Amino acid sequence: MAEEDHGMRRSLEELRQTFKSGTTRSVDWRKQQLRAILRLIHENEHLLFQLLESELGKHPVESYRDEIGVVKKSVDHALSCIDQWISPKKGRLPLLFFPASGKVLPEPLGLVLIIGSWNFPITLTLDPLIGAISAGNTVVLKPSELAPKCASFLANKLPLYLDPKAIKVIEGGSEVANQLLEYKWDKIFFTGSTKVGKIVMSAAAKHLTPVTLELGGKCPAIFDSLPNADMKVAIKRLVGGKWGPCSGQACIGIDYLLVEQKFASSLIEQLKKIIKRFYGDDVRNLKNLAKIVNKTHFDRLRNLLEDPAVANCIVYGGSFDDTNLIIEPTILLDPPLDAEIMNEEIFGPLLPIITLDNIEESIEFINSKPKPLALYAFTKNEKFKKRILAETSSGSVAFNDTMIQFVCDELPFGGVGQSGFGRYHGKYSFDTFSHEKAVLERSFYFELEPRHPPWNNFKLEFLRLAYNFNYVGLLLHLLGLKRA
Repeated sequence: MAEEDHGMRRSLEELRQTFKSGTTRSVDWRKQQLRAILRLIHENEHLLFQLLESELGKHPVESYRDEIGVVKKSVDHALSCIDQWISPKKGRLPLLFFPASGKVLPEPLGLVLIIGSWNFPITLTLDPLIGAISAGNTVVLKPSELAPKCASFLANKLPLYLDPKAIKVIEGGSEVANQLLEYKWDKIFFTGSTKVGKIVMSAAAKHLTPVTLELGGKCPAIFDSLPNADMKVAIKRLVGGKWGPCSGQACIGIDYLLVEQKFASSLIEQLKKIIKRFYGDDVRNLKNLAKIVNKTHFDRLRNLLEDPAVANCIVYGGSFDDTNLIIEPTILLDPPLDAEIMNEEIFGPLLPIITLDNIEESIEFINSKPKPLALYAFTKNEKFKKRILAETSSGSVAFNDTMIQFVCDELPFGGVGQSGFGRYHGKYSFDTFSHEKAVLERSFYFELEPRHPPWNNFKLEFLRLAYNFNYVGLLLHLLGLKRA
């Protein structure tokens, strides 16, 4: 353990020395590293397909859609915008300080720690890295040990493509993570559970280290009445958003569905049809459905369903394949609200449907729970949309689709309240790993004496005007050509 600690200290010291040398501040260096990530993904695409299928049961199409394609898109976006991102932004100054200029200069924070997650082991590790590199930081990546093959891929391959003196991968379980959290960082970026997020935040507080916590929670979906043609599209998007990404093991996946009671039975029948079309109806031969990551999580999900009060609510699915860690897409109708399945994040292929007398009651239902990372609503009612936006709080809101807000670089991604804080993607990633330094520069050419003692009424009146006029306005006023 002492040798490991010594090696870790030595690695972190090398990273700090690299940062102090100014290497990572170079725009050319940043672009080189970003292009290297593109080469990494392109040259190892088929290997990544194999690893993601082996560890999580992801089909190559799902792996490209949710992992490889997302990383490529993020790098391309960063490369096309980085020159603009790093440019100083002008700031307007009060007249009192004439003549002067002001600007906001983004600068890298320093040495940052990124702790990735297992459900999207490539995207949720490399996407924050793209932002950290774009901003000019040195980085330690800690991939999730629950996806060990992908973690080893990153540990073995990244040093072959990226600058090993500026970017390092450290593998290991909770002991290694706790060891890393003992050190002082300039930023910690964590993706994972609320429970572990509290540990990360507590450790960071010892050093007053800023953190970004990408957590989760129970993300609701509201399903309003829709015309038949729209209903068919909505059902596909709903099924894809619940079971498509990693078999429901996604922080922004749908956790429960709210619908008016009179529409529930017809909705369930249509859900069954699409589930069978997408995935099949035999748990031993399901297609296009990812597996549960490990036996621990598999047993946790099984226990949720084996609660007698919950088991009686199953209207579709509920079968298990212990050998392959597959759980059939499962629908539950009105499980008890005090059951664990309705109070803990499900993170799996189980969908509770809660019926309401009136769909607008969904707002009160959602507000009775902690703020979710994402909120989905299928509706064409514009007044209802405005109410949802005005009366609920969530990390993001998506109308008439699911999940796609995650891959939009022009939209910030992050939580609120217990679902986390901080944001990233695109320019928001750059900002997350940057400090916006205020820079003011004055000339010696002119000095406004009213800002200095000794004080008198004239100086008081002058200051009143100086804070309320632009240069020309004040000059005209002083010349008597314009009244205050």
